[in-house]
Amino acid sequence: MPADDHASMDVLPRAETGRQNVLVVKFGAFGNIILSLAAFAAIRQHHAGARISVLTSEAYAGWLRRSPYFDDVLVDPRPRWWDLQGLHRLGRTLADGDFVRVYDLQTSARSSRYFRLFPAKRRPEWSGIAFGCALPDRDPQRNVLHDAVRQQGQLRQAGISVFPPADLSWCRGDIARFALPADFALLVPGSSPDRPAKRWPAARYQLLAQRLAGQGITPVVIGSAPEQSLAAEIPSAIDLTGQTSFGDLGDLARAARFAVGNDTGPMHLIATAGCAAVTLFSNDSNPSQCAPCGRWTRVLQRPDLADLPVEAVLESLPG
Repeated sequence: MPADDHASMDVLPRAETGRQNVLVVKFGAFGNIILSLAAFAAIRQHHAGARISVLTSEAYAGWLRRSPYFDDVLVDPRPRWWDLQGLHRLGRTLADGDFVRVYDLQTSARSSRYFRLFPAKRRPEWSGIAFGCALPDRDPQRNVLHDAVRQQGQLRQAGISVFPPADLSWCRGDIARFALPADFALLVPGSSPDRPAKRWPAARYQLLAQRLAGQGITPVVIGSAPEQSLAAEIPSAIDLTGQTSFGDLGDLARAARFAVGNDTGPMHLIATAGCAAVTLFSNDSNPSQCAPCGRWTRVLQRPDLADLPVEAVLESLPG
C-alpha cells in the first residue's frame, strides 16, 4: 500500500519553560511499529506534560504524525558510519532537541550508536541497550521475548508502570470509495519481497478465496503496489493492492468479518484494529516473538507454508 503523506522535520522547537522534551526512537519495520503502540501510549501517559518526539523511518512519519502520541516527528536520515557530515547534522538535530530522556524502542546497533551522537556532557537519560546508558534494559531474556512484552519490561525498568492497551481508533481512512459488500474477508498474500519463505502460495489463497465466495463471503486482497502480481493469481477476490493507506486498512479491518495473511506488517495493523486475524507463519519467523496482538488472533505455523492445506486455514476461522 502507498505510504501516507509525510514531511521530515530537521529542527525541533525548543521546550517551553518548565516543559520537558522526550524522544522515542522507533524506525520500523511496520509490524514492529504496530507492536510498539502500547509502549507509545504508556510513554505519552507517563510524560503527560512533556513534548514528545519520535525518530522514525520516512515511510511511517506521516502516519505517526496523525497519532495522539507525538508532538513532533523526526525522520531518520540513516547516515552511513563513514558519512561524517551526515552524522554531524543528525547529532546537531538531536542535541538541539534538548531531550531529557530518550526511549530507544528499536534497540538496534544503529539506534544505540545514536546515543553517542549527543555531546557527552548533555546526554539525556537513555533507556535501551547502548553501552553506558543511564537506564539499561538488563533483562537477560530480552532477545527471546515477544516484542510487546520486551518493550513493556524495558519501560518498567525506566520507571513506567502503567500500560494502556494499544489503540488504533485514530487510524481512519475512506473505504466508501471501494463500494465493498457488507460481508467480506481480507486476504494478505504478500510479505517482505526478500523473504519469500514467509508466503503461503498464491494458489492456496485462490482456493481459499473460492471457498469463501462459495459461503457468501467476498474475499478482498490488500497489499502494496508491487504485490499486484500476487493478487492477479487470486482472481476470485477483489483486488485492492496499491490502493489503500494505513487509515484505509484500519477501517477495512473494522468492517471485515476476518482476515487471513502472512507474517507481514498489515496483519499487525488489522489485528490491532480489532479484526479477527489468522496469521500464517513458516519457520522463517518466530510467532512467539512477533505474532500480531488483538482481540481475536490465531497463528498457524508450518516449517514450509507450502505444506499448509486450505482445509486447516478454513477450520481455524472464527465461527
